[in-house]
Amino acid sequence: MKICFAAALLVVSALLGGCATKPQSSVPLSSELLSSKSAKIGVAMTALPKADTAFPGAGCLLCMAAASLANQSLTAHFQTLPQDDLARLKADMVKALRAKGLDASAIDEPLDLKNLPSLSSSQPNFATKDFSSLKAKYKIDKLLVIEITSLGATRNYSAYIPTSDPKAVVSGTGYIVNLSSNALEWVKYVNIQKSADQKWDEPPKFPGLTNAYFQAIELSRDGFTKPFEQ
Repeated sequence: MKICFAAALLVVSALLGGCATKPQSSVPLSSELLSSKSAKIGVAMTALPKADTAFPGAGCLLCMAAASLANQSLTAHFQTLPQDDLARLKADMVKALRAKGLDASAIDEPLDLKNLPSLSSSQPNFATKDFSSLKAKYKIDKLLVIEITSLGATRNYSAYIPTSDPKAVVSGTGYIVNLSSNALEWVKYVNIQKSADQKWDEPPKFPGLTNAYFQAIELSRDGFTKPFEQ
């Protein structure tokens, strides 16, 4: 329950580089980007978070303790769920880019954004991390990054009282950085919340909500690749 799903669309470390007063807006794909056939595009993902639970609204320490206790079986189960289907998103993005005639390849290792220096810029649609060193390292012109910020299940609370059934959640951001300028040429936020199709409260395996988890992963993969398939 350590991840905060409510903040996932507002705080993106790669784009904001720390505290900011205004979150980065979405940036649609441009025809210029799709027509740059000579540009080499690398596709990278940051390390995937482990699946977990979150209980927004259970704000005080006693409230959080009560919510954690009431949902301990759900948390224990979700912490065992695999990430394999989500890890395939990198290959999905390479395939989608190549289908557009672009020169795309996957970067094998997880991208560690903490190792990149910060930039201060007041210009819109520019990264506040300096990605330029990756141009020579990977011999690419642009970098498509997928950063998954939340994965698991969320259940809303009002203090001690649950106000909703749990939902499976996958949220994150995809963006393309021009490595010559650090300009953001595409920014896409994806936030999937999926309820169980049938009864959710069936411990210890929670089959309905587990199925929703895998459905949320598939929907998130579609959410990232869809702009390149239109």
